[in-house]
Parts: sequence; C-alpha cells; structure tokens
Amino acid sequence: MQRDLFRIPSRPWNAGRIVGPKAPFKAKHVWAIRQQLKTARRVRDLALFNCALDSKLRGCDLVKLRVSDVAPGGVLRQRTTIIQQKTGRPVPFEITEPAREALAAWIQLRGRRSDDWLFPSRSRPGGHIGTRQYARMVHRWAEMIDVPSAAFGTHSLRRTKVAMVYKKTGNLRACQLLLGHTKLDSTVRYLGIEVDDALELSEQVDL
Repeated sequence: MQRDLFRIPSRPWNAGRIVGPKAPFKAKHVWAIRQQLKTARRVRDLALFNCALDSKLRGCDLVKLRVSDVAPGGVLRQRTTIIQQKTGRPVPFEITEPAREALAAWIQLRGRRSDDWLFPSRSRPGGHIGTRQYARMVHRWAEMIDVPSAAFGTHSLRRTKVAMVYKKTGNLRACQLLLGHTKLDSTVRYLGIEVDDALELSEQVDL
C-alpha cells in the first residue's frame, strides 16, 4: 500500500501521438507524391500508390492483390472486382490510366515468378508484402513531400478518392459502393461527413 504512493505513473500509450481517423490526402499531395516517386524511379512504390488510390481497399486486401486480378493473361483491365477479407463481399474498382501505366511498368520489372502476388515480398519467398510494410511505405511517402507522416496512414489512401467524389458530387450511395460498406451509416462515419457538412453550412451564415 505504502509502495503504491511512490509508484511512477505509466506513460499513456498515445502520448505525443496523433490519434483518431487519419486524414485523406489532398489532390496536391497526390500530385507531389507521384512526382517524387517518378523522379526517384521507384516503380513498385508508384504502382502501389496509384493502385491504392483507385482501389480504395483496406491494407489487408491491397497487399493480397494478384497479377491476375488486374492483368489476367497479361492484359491490364480498366475495372476489376475482388472479395473483401473483412466482409466477404465483392467490391469493384476502376483502374485509371495513371495506375495502368504504373502497373504495366511494375509488372514488366517484376518479371515472371512462380507466385502470382502483384506486390511480392522481398524477404519472404512466395509471400506478399505485409500490411506493416505497406504502412511504413505510406509514412515514407508523406515524409517525401514534407507533411507530418503521423497524420496519415493506410486509411488515408482508402479515403482519398472517395472524399473527393463526395465533395464533388455529394453522392453518399456512390461512396458506399466504392468503399464496399454494407451500411450507409458506416460511410457517413468513415468520411466524417456530418461534421464537415455542418461546418460548411455554418461558415456560410453571416451574423
């Protein structure tokens, strides 16, 4: 009992960290990261970055993409569909021109392999890159353009394009389909739409 009086309080796990939902990247961030990766000739990173933006997949699904998901028979698709690990439901996504160009360059550099992983591991033969490695790459991409890496994470890439779609169209149902959510409420919470909309309306009122 006496000993407890002199116990040093443990440091909170989130001390000094930015917690909560990670912000989506802005259009200027996307452009800057692409330019940095192109200049550095980081072919794999550019393909992964563009694929993450288009697919809007969770990290666990993105790292498990196969070459046959995006380029069956060596021909790159403009659209594809995968089954989500979390929900077991199919989710479609587009593969835009920047992503197709980056993927084509990466698949050529990747070459023929015995496995079919789109982004194979360099340390585990026969395996794919892990979600932790993907998270570290996202932080490095943020650091490349001098933005706080702690403010961004893998979900930033999942949210980026959908946040832009909602801002441009206001179409929540489309955002729900793109994210593969089963409930519209999940999409509202995920994008933080209620708060953003309320603030925007409030800003338009002059007192």
